Amino acid sequence: MSTKVHEALAWASSFLADHDREAFASEILMRHVLGGVSRSEMLIRLHDYMSDDEYGYLKKVVARHVDGEPVQYITGSEEFYGRTFSVNQEVLIPRPETEELVEHMLKLISLHFNVGEEVTVADIGTGSGAISITMALEDERLQVYTVDIAQESIEVAKGNAARLGAKVTFLHGDLLHPFMEQNMKLDVVVSNPPYISDHEIAVLDTIVKDREPIRALSGGEDGYNFYRRFMEELPLVLNEKALIGFEVGAGQGMTVAGMLRKTFPDADVYVKEDISGKDRMVFAVVGK
Repeated sequence: MSTKVHEALAWASSFLADHDREAFASEILMRHVLGGVSRSEMLIRLHDYMSDDEYGYLKKVVARHVDGEPVQYITGSEEFYGRTFSVNQEVLIPRPETEELVEHMLKLISLHFNVGEEVTVADIGTGSGAISITMALEDERLQVYTVDIAQESIEVAKGNAARLGAKVTFLHGDLLHPFMEQNMKLDVVVSNPPYISDHEIAVLDTIVKDREPIRALSGGEDGYNFYRRFMEELPLVLNEKALIGFEVGAGQGMTVAGMLRKTFPDADVYVKEDISGKDRMVFAVVGK
């Protein structure tokens, strides 16, 4: 017997809820099964019949999500700053709080650099390319570089840059070393580095810790390993006038701000809360 879209959607929603997964994921998976349709297109088709193949595929992808596979890896995409980015198991899934990091950094750049001024930006930890590609597309005067230690991540990001038409230079390397090796100076450094401590990783939801790349999550024993390394390397690559923007874990803001103040005593350093009121971003304005 054929099944209508709304009937299959109701089944998927309750099945996910019964297995402690977000019921809303049923809509994303249904849109994927129907060929990547928009939400409005899916709503128009609520009373259409699904083919047996479509319904069978829906059951499979719902089971995969219940089993711990993130929805974004199943559909192969995630929205970021109004654009669709391809994602797979080699990259961290872009989060909404990172959109806020990008948005504020773009505002800072417009405040501290003149309209005609060329600005050299480095995004450290490429992942899907969400940060670097968005910045390049939102402000075309920016000369955007991005670095990742994993060539696999760079390949995903390169595909996103090509599809979205972003001019970004990709560098394979460790943190700021590619710039140090070339004796290159930067105006802006922005990063969402791994910041989860070892004991927090142990208790993370399996949908994150067992599926997303651990190299993009683990910040060492206390979560601050990468920030410590940044404090050693940033003074070697920044211009006298520069901007720094970090995403941090909730509760890490004041500690990372303290590191920046110690490294750049004359900088204007501040913690910014995300839309949920958590201290998720730290910024520094160097050499005002």
